[in-house]
Amino acid sequence: MKLPIFALLIVLLCSSTLFAQNNYSVKGSVMDTTSGIALLNTSITVLNSKDSTLIKFARAGASGAFSINNLKEGSFILMVTYPDYADYVEQFSLNTTKPVMDFGKIKMILKARLLEEVIVKGTAAQMTIKGDTTEFNAAAFTIEANSKVEDLLKQLPGIQVDKDGKITAHGQAVNKVLVDGEEFFGDDPTLVTKNIRGDMVDKVQLYDKKSDQATFTGIDDGERTKTINIKLKEDKKQGYFGKADAGAGNDEFYQGQAMFNAFKGKKKFSTYGTIANTAKTGLGWEDNNKYATSNVQVVEGGIMISGGGDSDLDSYNGRFNGEGIPLTRSGGMHYDTKWKEDKYSINMNYKVGSINVTGDKNSLNQNNLPTGIINTNTDQTTDNYMFRQKLDATFLVKLDTTSDLKIMLDGTLKNSESNSNYFTSSLRGNGVSLNGSRRNLSNNGDQKIFNASALWTKKLKKKGRTISLTLGQKFDEDDASGFLNSENSFYNTQGMLDSIRLIDQYKTNLTRSSGFNSNLAYTEPLSKTFSVILNYGLNLGKSIAERESFNKSGTGRYDLLDREFSNDYELDQTSNQAGAIFNYRKDKNVINFGTRVNAVDFKQTDRYTGNVYKRDFLNWLPQASFRHNFSKQKSFEIRYNGNTTQPTLNQIQPIRINTDPLNITLGNPDLKPSFRSGFNLYYHSYKVLSDKSIYFSGSYSTTHNAIVNNTITDAAGKSTFQSVNLADKNPANLSFYGGYGQKIPGTELRLGINFSTNANTYFNMINNVLNETRSNNYSPRLSLQRYKQKKIELFFDIGPEYITNESSLQKQINNDGWGVNSGLSLSLYLPNKIKIQSNANYRYQEKTQTFAEDFNRLIWNTTLTKSFMKEESLKLSLTGNDLLNQNIGFNRMATSNMISQNSYTTIKRYFMLSLSYDLNHMGGGQPKK
Repeated sequence: MKLPIFALLIVLLCSSTLFAQNNYSVKGSVMDTTSGIALLNTSITVLNSKDSTLIKFARAGASGAFSINNLKEGSFILMVTYPDYADYVEQFSLNTTKPVMDFGKIKMILKARLLEEVIVKGTAAQMTIKGDTTEFNAAAFTIEANSKVEDLLKQLPGIQVDKDGKITAHGQAVNKVLVDGEEFFGDDPTLVTKNIRGDMVDKVQLYDKKSDQATFTGIDDGERTKTINIKLKEDKKQGYFGKADAGAGNDEFYQGQAMFNAFKGKKKFSTYGTIANTAKTGLGWEDNNKYATSNVQVVEGGIMISGGGDSDLDSYNGRFNGEGIPLTRSGGMHYDTKWKEDKYSINMNYKVGSINVTGDKNSLNQNNLPTGIINTNTDQTTDNYMFRQKLDATFLVKLDTTSDLKIMLDGTLKNSESNSNYFTSSLRGNGVSLNGSRRNLSNNGDQKIFNASALWTKKLKKKGRTISLTLGQKFDEDDASGFLNSENSFYNTQGMLDSIRLIDQYKTNLTRSSGFNSNLAYTEPLSKTFSVILNYGLNLGKSIAERESFNKSGTGRYDLLDREFSNDYELDQTSNQAGAIFNYRKDKNVINFGTRVNAVDFKQTDRYTGNVYKRDFLNWLPQASFRHNFSKQKSFEIRYNGNTTQPTLNQIQPIRINTDPLNITLGNPDLKPSFRSGFNLYYHSYKVLSDKSIYFSGSYSTTHNAIVNNTITDAAGKSTFQSVNLADKNPANLSFYGGYGQKIPGTELRLGINFSTNANTYFNMINNVLNETRSNNYSPRLSLQRYKQKKIELFFDIGPEYITNESSLQKQINNDGWGVNSGLSLSLYLPNKIKIQSNANYRYQEKTQTFAEDFNRLIWNTTLTKSFMKEESLKLSLTGNDLLNQNIGFNRMATSNMISQNSYTTIKRYFMLSLSYDLNHMGGGQPKK
C-alpha cells in the first residue's frame, strides 16, 4: 500500500506544479482615446520578449474587454492592433508575486490624429489647444541671446506685434500680459514684452481672461479680456537681470530708460524709470493709457453718472493718442511673493508719471442736413499736462483646502492742467459764411480715486458645488476750476456779419462719487455634465455734481454767480440683481445659457431748487455660448450677449453748459431704454507637421429701440440736440477678421493671407428727418515672413482697402474711395556683430467729393547697431526716424450725419545716437527632462 500512496502523492505534486506554472494571465479593455467608444474585435497578441514568437492570441469583446489565461511565468510583449489605429506595444512580466497583469483601459489613437499631434524627433510641438487656451511651446521657436519676449511673440502663428509693441492676436488687441499668471506692473503689457528675456520663457498662453468669480465657478459671466500669460522656466527664476539705454539726437530730442529685475524662487522685484520727448511715452505702447483715469462712474445696471465728458472744461485725462509732441517721465516698482507653501501671496505695484503734450490740430467736417450741407473748419492748439501716482496691491490667502480669500486695493492721485484754443469757421453749401467762433478754455484739476474689493470662494463637499462672494467699494473725487473766454460771430445769408456774442466766465466743477457693490454666487451640479450658477447682487451708489459759473463784476473779479449755467445735483441709486446661468459640459462640448435681471431705483435731487426726480427700471442681460474643441489644435466657439442700456443722466436731464454756444443740449424725460443683441464667432485650427493655421473671428450687433440724436439746426448754424428713441430702425455693426498662414514648401518663408471688414449702419434725426449713414471698410492683406537666427528677420505685408460712406440725406455726395496700406520690417545681421534694422509704412487714401486731395505718406525708420562683448550685451545704435520727413498725423471717419478729416502735429524726422546695456545673471542650464 505504501508504494501506490507514494506514487499518488508524486502525481498530485506534479499536477499542482504544472497547474501553478500555467496559472498566469493578462486582462484589460480597449477604447478610442477621444470618444471612449469600445473597439470590438481588437487583436490582442502576447509575444515572447526574447524572440517575439507568438505565445497566445485573442480578440476584444463587445465591451472592449479582453482576457488571456494559462500563460507561463516569464517576460512577454503585449501588442494591441486595430485597423487605422496606431499599434499599442508594452513589455510586461509574470511571476509568482504578480500572476495577473491588468492593463486597465488601453486608449488607442487614430494614426491620422497621431500624425497631427506627434512630436517629431528633435523638434517640439509648436502649439496645443487646452480648453479655451492656446499654448505655444517656446522651445519650438528660435530665441536669440538677449532677445526679449516681444521677439518670441513675433514668431507665434496668429500673433502680430507692431513697431510700437502693440500686440494683436487673431485680429483682437491683447490688453493684458501676465507672468506666471500674476500681474506685472498691472496695466502695461510692454513692461513684460520689452524687458523679460526670451530665453527665460517656457510657455506662452493665449486666452480670454474671465473675471475671478467666473474663473472659479467655471461658468462664463460675459467679462473677457484678451490675455497672454508668460510661463517662465523653473531654472530661470533665480538671479537678476535688467537693461539700460540712453540716447540723444538733433533738435533736442532725447530718451532714456532703465529697468532692474531680481527673481529669487517665488519672489520677484522689479523697478524701472523712463524719460523721453520722442513719442516714446514709456517702455511701450500701452503707456499712452497708463496715465489715464476715467472720470465716469457707473453703478452697475444703472444710469451713468459722469463727473465730466460733457464739457470742454473737463480735466486732461493723460491719454496720448499720437497727436502732438509729448514729454513723458515715468517710473515704478513691483513686488510679488508667495510663502508658507503658497498659502499666502501678495502682488504690489507703485507707478508714478507725468506727461506734457503740446500740438496743433485741424479738423474738416461735413454736416449733412435735409436742405443742404454745412462745412466746418476748426484749428486747435493745445498744451496739456498731467501728473499721476498709483499704488495697488493684491493679497491672496488660502484659508484651507477648500476656500480662498482675495483682497484687492488701489489708490490714485492725479493733478492736471490744460489750455486749449479753438478757431472755427462754418460755411453754407454755397460757400457763404455761416458762423465763426474763437474760444479759449483753461483748467486745473485734482482727482482722488480709491477702490477696494474682496473675493471669497468656497468649494463644498459635493463635487462641483461652490459658493463665492464678491464685495467692492469705490470712491472718486474730481475738483477742477478754469476759465472760458469765447467770441461767437453769426452771418446773414449774404455772408455779412449779423451779431456777436461774448462770454467771459470763471468755472468750478466738483464731482464726488462713492459706490458699494456685491455679488453672491452659488453653483450646483445637477448631473455629471449639467450645472447651474445662481447669483444675487446688491449695489448702492451716491454722487454729487456741483458746477458753478461766475461772471465778472465791476470790480474785475469773477464773483457774480450765473444761475443759468450753475447747478448742484445729488444722485442716489440702488440696484438688485439676480440671475441663473446653466452650464453643460460633456466630451468636447461646453454650453452656457441663462439670464440676469437688474432692478434699479434712481433718485436725483436738485439742491438749488429742491426738485426731486425719480426713475425705476429693469435691465435684462441674457447670454448663451457654445464651444467645441475638435482636438488640441482646433476649436470653435459662438457667443451671444444681450443687455439693456438705460439713458444717461445728461440725456434725461442734462447739466446745462455754455462752453460751446453753437451746440446746445436739451433733455428728454420720456426716453426709454434700448436693447442690444451681440453675437461673436471664433474658429482656430493649427496643423503641427505642416505648420498651417486658420483662424477667424466675427461679430454682429443690433440695437432695438436705440437712443439717437435729434438735431435741429437753424438758419444761423446753431444746433440743438435732444435724444429720442428710434422705433422702426435698428442700428447695426458687422465685423469679420480671418487669416490663413503656412510655410511655403521648399523655402524658409511663411505666407499669411488675411481679410477684415467692418460694416456700420447709424441713424439719427436731422431737423426731424430720419438720416441713415452707412460706413463700410474692406481690407484684404498678404504677408510674408522669414526668420533665420543671426541671419535675417523679415516681415512684409500689403493690402488694398475700400471705404464707403453714404448719407441718405445727401446721396448725391460720393465719399467712397480706395486706399493702400503696406508695411516692411527688415533686420540683417552683418559680420563683426553689426545689425541693420529698417521698417517702413506706406499709406494712401484717394480723394473724395468732400476731401479734394489724395493722401500719401511713407514713414521710413532705420537703425544701425554695433554689439560688443561676448553675449552682445553692450550696443551702440544710430537711429534715423522718419527719414523722408512725411510723418503727418491723419485720419478720416464717418459717424451719424458727420464726415470728418483730421490732421495734427506729430513727431517728424530726427537722428539719435544711443547706448544700451543688457544685464543678465539668471540661473542657467537646460531644464531637466
